[in-house]
Amino acid sequence: MAKAPTTGIEANPASSSSGVPTSGVPVSDAPISGTRTGRVIPRADAVTGGNSTGPGLFQAVRGRLGVIAALSLVGAATSIFPLIAIVELARTLAPAMSGQSIDEDKVWWIVGAAAGALIISFVTAGASALVSHLADNDLQLDLRQRVVEHLRRLPLGWFDRGSSGLVKKVVEDDISALHQLIAHAIQDFITSVTVPVIALVYLLTVDWRLALVSLTPLVAAIICFAMMMARSTPRYEEYDASLTRLSAATVEYVHGIAVVKAFGQVGRSHDRYRRETTSFAHFYDEWNRDTNRFATAGELVTSPPVVMALLAAAAAGSIAAEWVDPIDTLPALLLGLGLTAPLGKLEWSAQFLREGFKSRQSLIQFLGQPTVTEPDEPRTPADPQASYDQVSFGYEADFQVLHDITAACPPGTVTALVGPSGSGKTTLARLLPRFYDANAGRVAIGQVDVRSIASGDLYRQVGFVFQDVYPLRASLRDNIRLTRPDATEDEVIQAAQVAQIHDRIMSAPRGYDSVLGEDVVLSGGEAQRLTIARALITDAPLLVLDEATAFADPDCEAAIQAGLSALARQRTLLVIAHRLHTIAKADQILVVSEGRIVERGQHEDLERAGGLYQDMWQRYEPSRESSREPRSGSGSGSGSEPSRGLGPESGLEPGPESGPESGRNPGLESEQTVAESEAGR
Repeated sequence: MAKAPTTGIEANPASSSSGVPTSGVPVSDAPISGTRTGRVIPRADAVTGGNSTGPGLFQAVRGRLGVIAALSLVGAATSIFPLIAIVELARTLAPAMSGQSIDEDKVWWIVGAAAGALIISFVTAGASALVSHLADNDLQLDLRQRVVEHLRRLPLGWFDRGSSGLVKKVVEDDISALHQLIAHAIQDFITSVTVPVIALVYLLTVDWRLALVSLTPLVAAIICFAMMMARSTPRYEEYDASLTRLSAATVEYVHGIAVVKAFGQVGRSHDRYRRETTSFAHFYDEWNRDTNRFATAGELVTSPPVVMALLAAAAAGSIAAEWVDPIDTLPALLLGLGLTAPLGKLEWSAQFLREGFKSRQSLIQFLGQPTVTEPDEPRTPADPQASYDQVSFGYEADFQVLHDITAACPPGTVTALVGPSGSGKTTLARLLPRFYDANAGRVAIGQVDVRSIASGDLYRQVGFVFQDVYPLRASLRDNIRLTRPDATEDEVIQAAQVAQIHDRIMSAPRGYDSVLGEDVVLSGGEAQRLTIARALITDAPLLVLDEATAFADPDCEAAIQAGLSALARQRTLLVIAHRLHTIAKADQILVVSEGRIVERGQHEDLERAGGLYQDMWQRYEPSRESSREPRSGSGSGSGSEPSRGLGPESGLEPGPESGPESGRNPGLESEQTVAESEAGR
């Protein structure tokens, strides 16, 4: 398996008899991927194309499904035989009541057969349940492995579309919902069909009139069930949508409660949650009222007292009319209940079965999503030069985000991407590690098209440090060496020291063995430095940095900048910058606007060119100067001289984690968010 890229984003129902679900909050489906001429289009309305699911969904247990069915059939057939044996035994012993002789051998044969059938029924039912649950366990293991393998081969851009809810739904909820299909549905269905059929056939051989009377509750229950489902089925879609809205309102309320309380808007923020709760309760109550009368009627006509009263009345009438002998009414009284009892089990399982089939379809759809295409003849880049040759790209087929981009990032240099928000900087950078594939032009590393590089090799060539950091709930050591599990202790410590996080780790209760989230909690800046250490230990020759100091305070930013400056040596860096002072010494600055490169050059040239970059700098620098005034005593300097940020001349060496005093970089102070919004993404 290929090493994972250093992205900084790693890690990270019951039913009522009315047919109305009683629990379960589904996660709304995230956008799915589609294909278009060899590229991935992450769009919300895309329809998965092709069939890449591989073996059938139940391939791992297909042979055992037949075994489960056979055992269930034998168990159902033998379970009805003891009741038939009671009837036959009564018929055999009846002559003794009038002083006639009886066939003792037949009596013992019936008793033995009944006992044997009862034992076989217990054994086969237990064996069927055991095999079905073991099969379900193996199926869940197989599906989870297939899902994880499929996740590994999906394009990274798929995960960039907020798909964590879908991943959780597929890996946990959908696979678990198949339990009812495998472990119970087969046995329940076969029992529910076999027992009534055998009982009805036997009753017809005794007296067809009583047999028809025995069918009456079953027919009535089926009619009630059909009427209930006719009213209930159309509402399932509305039920799912209502739960999704309620779930979203709940999450929104909980996540935003701190902000709204701070601004005294608790009542307003609570309105949507209250509306959705009230709306769902009203909908659910109406649904129950609409279906419960049919469910109640169905349960009433199939209840044992009602069925027994009906059969007793029919038997008494038949005896009075001299249609049957009294002894021949016994089969109807004993077996009549067997016609309706299995129906209750099916009715109870209806919602589970619906969820199981729905989850099956969801899994098939997920496993059918297109994966990253691997080259037939992989090539290896000769050097870490990144280049874009007339590249165009759009998330939607009819809307282009990038237009005819041509640029090169020579080995060992720093290239910065700046521009307004929404201009396409992040999209441009993420074409390099194949988050998405360009639909026109070529993206290359070392003159080799990235689509011609094997995924594992590509992720060894390209590392990432993003502003959003999601460390794993694992030891700090394992977090650092995530992409290189075989890294030595010295290499881990060296990477942590360069990333200015070593001292913080050593202050944790168990040092590098401290588990994140249990022994230690890192601040945003500390988590970013942990990600930088991970990138350092990966030793990728080409790095993509997406505003890695976006949320850092000045001291943290100084430490992070020192680590990034260490990354710049002997590597090719592609940097997305909001804080313009951090890239003032970059070898090349590309100014992106509306999906096009409108300017390129170094800071000094662009500052005097009278274009977009000069305008951005003029709006950015005054706000930065004003933000530095309260910190004048810190020796951060003043004036319009551009600060020394990322670049070959930064001269920062790995050193103590004391922040600005280490390496003395006067240009690493924090900026106001106003300036950030002006500079944009």
